[in-house]
Amino acid sequence: MHSWPITVDDVRGAHKMLAGVARVTPMEGSRYLTSLVGAPVHLKCENLQRTGSFKLRGAYVRIAGLSPVERAAGVVAASAGNHAQGVALAAALLGVRSTVFMPVAAPLPKVAATRDYGAEVRLHGQNVDESLAAAQDFADSTGAVFIHPFDHPDVVAGQGTVGLEILEQCPEVRTILVGVGGGGLLAGIAAAVKPLRPDVRVVGVQAAGAAAYPPSMAAGHPVALESYATMADGIMVGRPGDVPFAVVSALADGVRTVTEDSLSRALLLCLERMKLVVEPAGASPVAALLQDPEAVEGPVVAVLSGGNIDPLLMQRVLRHGMAAAGRYLSLRLLLSDRPGALATLLGVLFRADANVLDVAHVRTAPELGVAEAEVDLHLETKGPDHCAAVLAELREAGYTVLRQG
Repeated sequence: MHSWPITVDDVRGAHKMLAGVARVTPMEGSRYLTSLVGAPVHLKCENLQRTGSFKLRGAYVRIAGLSPVERAAGVVAASAGNHAQGVALAAALLGVRSTVFMPVAAPLPKVAATRDYGAEVRLHGQNVDESLAAAQDFADSTGAVFIHPFDHPDVVAGQGTVGLEILEQCPEVRTILVGVGGGGLLAGIAAAVKPLRPDVRVVGVQAAGAAAYPPSMAAGHPVALESYATMADGIMVGRPGDVPFAVVSALADGVRTVTEDSLSRALLLCLERMKLVVEPAGASPVAALLQDPEAVEGPVVAVLSGGNIDPLLMQRVLRHGMAAAGRYLSLRLLLSDRPGALATLLGVLFRADANVLDVAHVRTAPELGVAEAEVDLHLETKGPDHCAAVLAELREAGYTVLRQG
């Protein structure tokens, strides 16, 4: 007997339940990634799912499985975004009252969307952990059923329907890359795919700053991180779920990590080359391909798990991605404080063909000499070689670079 709590039949049952509810999301090819990897690369676009992520699948299967008494008591969840929206819509479709606790600082578009889907939103706590505690207290005091974002067999089975669609849409697949937080999506896909196609490698991808799975798999049980942080809030989870971990440790083919630079470059690539809005967590499989394109056997399917990104975060991440790709250069220069000095500097940048986005000219600061000034510059460049050429031209013109970032 197997030792994991989800079977492919569970996933097939969830798939039938979701017919007409969850979209069969499209599979898009990527010529750029295909050329990079040297084998076909396809993108499973769960960012185009209803509510903008795969979370609707698991939330609907979990709530649909409640008894009439449990449904009458309502459901409660906690989330900063994707799970909140999935629970809100699933509950509304099933005629169940829902309450969702979100951190006080949750992005306003996600709060508004969760309310629009029909949930009562309560802002509580500075982070998701504090919101989870409040949601659990609410469940204990009211009898509402707590809908966990990943640690329940029904939720994992619902997420696994993505795997069945992948096998249907791309039967020649040899590697599936999946972003991992608590592990519900990876576990579901592994449970769906591995019994049917043991030759397919199912590999998780975590942000290096919030990678709880590698140490947990090494220890043989879930291990909680002491601290964790990443721009990919959708996979920023400090401890694997018990249910997903049992499946992942038995069936998945490992979990790799990606840097913040790789995540931001991946998001920028999805936007520019694939015309797809993807949040950092959803771009993590693409980040893995950018970071180590030779480590996978093709054809490859990268699951874009979600597209709910706050516009302010997108602005910061795109700037980060442009810097990581050598297309954005931030400098602090020392120059003489004399009339025309700034105009002369801008002339050098014009000749270097660098596009000036922002200039901050500081003439009075304790660390500056009487005849000195500092300039903070933000430049748009054409790649790493152009960055190097701009820096060389500035130094040749006699400027001292105090900081580069």
